[in-house]
Amino acid sequence: MRAVIVTNRVKRYVNGFKSMIEPLIELGYEVVWAADFTQFKEDLSTIPCKIHQTNFRSNPFDPNNITAYSQLLELLRQEPVDLIHCNTPIGGLIGRLCAKHAKVKKILYTAHGFHFYTGAPIINQTLFKWGEKYLARNTDILLTINQEDFKAATNFKFRKDGKLCLIHGAGINTGYISNSNRDKIREEIGIPASAIMVFSAGELNQNKNNRVIIEGLAKINNPEVYYVLCGEGKLRKDLEELSEKLGVSNQVKFLGFRTDVLDILSAADIFAMPSFREGLPRSLMEAMDAGLPCIVSNIRGNSDLIEEGKGGFLLSPKDVLGYAKVIEKLAIDTGLRRNFGALNKEKVKDFDFKNVKSEIKTIYKSLM
Repeated sequence: MRAVIVTNRVKRYVNGFKSMIEPLIELGYEVVWAADFTQFKEDLSTIPCKIHQTNFRSNPFDPNNITAYSQLLELLRQEPVDLIHCNTPIGGLIGRLCAKHAKVKKILYTAHGFHFYTGAPIINQTLFKWGEKYLARNTDILLTINQEDFKAATNFKFRKDGKLCLIHGAGINTGYISNSNRDKIREEIGIPASAIMVFSAGELNQNKNNRVIIEGLAKINNPEVYYVLCGEGKLRKDLEELSEKLGVSNQVKFLGFRTDVLDILSAADIFAMPSFREGLPRSLMEAMDAGLPCIVSNIRGNSDLIEEGKGGFLLSPKDVLGYAKVIEKLAIDTGLRRNFGALNKEKVKDFDFKNVKSEIKTIYKSLM
């Protein structure tokens, strides 16, 4: 039996890929992974399957995607393929079109976050939704990772006997975060041991909406509350200037790109994710596993993980005063932080990599 995994650009062999590839190998499939490996930062020999360089680009108008279509179609026509599992919007589009033309027996697609989410622009609600509905007709199993996407796809029409599934995301390794180095890490990044540390991780862009936390911090007017950001992005300079303008630059720490995010999480007191759009955010799950209370925007993905008043707070992405109030509330209430953190640490166990891998393996088995 032969299976092909389709993803976009790959930098590391992480859990999201392992949860698809390893179950197929265990079930006896010969696996080929079609993706763009030009920026892979590890040893390619660590990948336990064949790889096929495919020039996928996330921009749908990039001409490389025309090349990617040809590259993937050639792979699928070399010899019969029993199963193809597509990921990302571009991989889902090109992969399913190629699979149809190559007469692949079983076609799966994991939606890591539909573009026609609640509050999305009109073009997303029309063109992208129509596109997903059309492609669903060439899909045997559609996997979703949050409740909103699952509900949105309930009226899709699939291939004969096709079905819709909800899984627990890509999976994280739970139970590995320790706060034993808390003081050392705080000293390294310049946070006093007695201070309250609010933490965010991710690209510094418009969607991540970090400015609302900086603005909230200014309203609190408490020099003992710090905001630490891990990540790079085009808005870094703007956020630094905003911090300076609001008089909180001494309390906002920009750490840039870091490979030790889990260690830094262990030194935090509160996690913040005020994004406008998410699928099922891994960084939020990691914060839950670290036992942190979480203040997040009330959007899909976030609301799958955090329940209002149980593990954290859900707010509108633009509610500056709301974020200020809940940061202040958690900052002064050690018991509440501890209770929320314990709830999160228990809830996130369902999203452990081993559980996700088992879910996907069961789905693969159903197609054999």
